[in-house]
Amino acid sequence: MKASQTFVSTLKEAPADAEVISHKLMVRAGMIKRLGAGIYSYMPLGLRVIRKVEAIIREEMNRAGAIELLMPVVQPAELWMETGRFQKMGPELLRVKDRHERDFIIQPTSEEVVTDIARQELKSYKQLPRNFYHIQTKFRDERRPRFGLMRGREFTMKDAYSFDRDVTSGLKSYQAMFDAYCAIFDRMGLTYRAVAADSGAIGGDASQEFQVIADTGEDAIVYCPTSDYAANIELAEGVSLIERRAAPAQAMAKTPTPGKATCEDVAALLKIPLATTVKSLVLATDEVDEATGAIKGTTIWLLLVRGDHSLNEVKAGKLPGLKGGYRFATGAEIEAHFGCKPGYLGPIGTRRPVKVVADRTVAAMHDFVCGANDADFHYTGVNWGRDLPEPELVADIRNVVAGDPSPDGKGVLAIQRGIEVGHVFLLGTKYSTAMNANYLDESGKPQPMVMGCYGIGVTRLLGAAIEQGHDERGIVWPDALAPFSVVVCPIGYDRTPDVKAAAERLHDELAAAGVDVVLDDRGERPGAMFADWELIGVPQRIVVSERGLKAGTVEVQGRREDSAHAVPLAEAAAFVRGRLKA
Repeated sequence: MKASQTFVSTLKEAPADAEVISHKLMVRAGMIKRLGAGIYSYMPLGLRVIRKVEAIIREEMNRAGAIELLMPVVQPAELWMETGRFQKMGPELLRVKDRHERDFIIQPTSEEVVTDIARQELKSYKQLPRNFYHIQTKFRDERRPRFGLMRGREFTMKDAYSFDRDVTSGLKSYQAMFDAYCAIFDRMGLTYRAVAADSGAIGGDASQEFQVIADTGEDAIVYCPTSDYAANIELAEGVSLIERRAAPAQAMAKTPTPGKATCEDVAALLKIPLATTVKSLVLATDEVDEATGAIKGTTIWLLLVRGDHSLNEVKAGKLPGLKGGYRFATGAEIEAHFGCKPGYLGPIGTRRPVKVVADRTVAAMHDFVCGANDADFHYTGVNWGRDLPEPELVADIRNVVAGDPSPDGKGVLAIQRGIEVGHVFLLGTKYSTAMNANYLDESGKPQPMVMGCYGIGVTRLLGAAIEQGHDERGIVWPDALAPFSVVVCPIGYDRTPDVKAAAERLHDELAAAGVDVVLDDRGERPGAMFADWELIGVPQRIVVSERGLKAGTVEVQGRREDSAHAVPLAEAAAFVRGRLKA
């Protein structure tokens, strides 16, 4: 292809609203163009990358036995009402009405539609297992779309759905998809980790995320460098940092702490380690009358974590009594139950009963410091069993920190940043039960299908790859994803017939060999021409010049290299092909 046959439109400066490097570089390289908040047009060069991503995904999905179909972007709301997600999903779900005032949604995902297909088409155990996938536009009405393709509202996703007889068979389908995802990301040349994860709004049992490693990633990935343990921080297990609770050594005392409302300030005032303080967080759960929607009663929960730790809200949401949903207590509720404002709250002497949940480490502490439920005071020397009852519930409710023991006992934890680009779930029968997607077993008895769900953020992958691969000159694509593998840059293309002829012969030879090559026939000055293709991120550049031709050579330079190699013209095509294969 010649550059004049596509559309190259680069910018020297990024727009002011571009916050992360991938957003800045994609706009500057002319790969995307903003249409509205979180909505982009994919320009020709960006679309070439997307098509390469899709091709790799299709090949590996097909190899794993999945079958491609295409489900609509606009879906009838009644399907979502069957599962309850039409009401539960919240404002991210874009709801619309047609001219007849019938409700529809713009799909963020397709569990309901594919389950409807399955319940109509898969009737017998003989038709299972089955896996359907599609690559389709999605829409999620993000409250604050940002970071370009990393957190847009409209995006492209590959989602696949497996249907099996039972959990044993479902786990085989899950593993097949996990292996396919590893093959996909390996082929793309990305550095990534597969980590245990929370199932979130989709729900399910087994769940793993694929995270592209990048310092700018939104997610924290927890792993053990000396074992195979890896998990998203939302799911990473926090073991107790105290093996056994020691006997009390101090008397409890109500100690003045004027104006010190944080554990850090209290520890500094009392000249004690922050790890001897306990932080109080107050949650509330409401009992709702199903008939009227009115709140019948509210339960207040006091969650305790060590002063140097933070609450993990995902873990908290899985506790008995909090699974149905919780909120942070209001100021009025806190005042009514504790008789004090936040900053001085604690489990001793509450005005009204509260349910106390202690993190594993807190439950093993002795002689600790906590709020006294009195402004400007804290209790010191507090001990379980002596000064207050044992907690009603002891659970892992904190975020782990680097240096914590690994839950598998094989080392200590480290934390790095990552960008989620894929997620595999074993859904179980959540959707098949809700939508009566049953098959007949060998005895003719109906059984709910066991489902799996497997997603890859196609357009998000572009941003993740750039966050992982870039430098001061622009994008550094993995070879498999670059819009072109090779660019031929002739100096004086429109002025020197020999340069033009040599560049075109080299281009044609590479193209005939199946190399994705572009010839820059725009007649740009060398500096501007080189800057454009470095910004765009083409892995290999061949410079054809009059001076080089006199010596019988061209210059070949990789995108990651600081200097060029002089290569005989006759050998240049083979030399570059060898580099691409390597």
